[in-house]
Amino acid sequence: MKKCLIIAVLLLSNSIFAQVEVVSTFVEKWDNSKDYLVAVAEAMPEDKYDYKPTAREMSFREQLFHIQENMNWLSTTHFSEEKYVKKEAVKELSKAQMIQEIKVSFDKAKAFVQKTNDTELSQKVAFFAGPKSKLQIINLMQDHVTHHRAQILVYLNLNQILPPKYVGW
Repeated sequence: MKKCLIIAVLLLSNSIFAQVEVVSTFVEKWDNSKDYLVAVAEAMPEDKYDYKPTAREMSFREQLFHIQENMNWLSTTHFSEEKYVKKEAVKELSKAQMIQEIKVSFDKAKAFVQKTNDTELSQKVAFFAGPKSKLQIINLMQDHVTHHRAQILVYLNLNQILPPKYVGW
């Protein structure tokens, strides 16, 4: 009996520490992702913010807006009690204002995720692609940023602008 109790405690504590590590690992990567996206946004001259390689692509500005709007939607909807309110297009925002919006969105998403307790990470939430865990939503948030940031790195290269050095972990 004593042996079973010790094994149960070890398994339970391992599970709790693993989930705590997920949030702290996410926060570290999220902060670095923010720094990297801001560096990419700063690298593009303001007069090229409306650049798009083809008519069917989003402009550099629209990509930035899409990135921050998606993180606002996912984090607010799935990690807070607040009601998500979609913003309208950002054509009128300057480069500095757009970068500030990005920073605010990253910080707000991080704050919401940091308030998530361990057991909530496995909680299923309604999602258009079917029920997903909050852990899956965290992964989606990062994956979405990475996907669209990669697209705008190409925009920099197409404009003969050297992209900033990669920021990983």
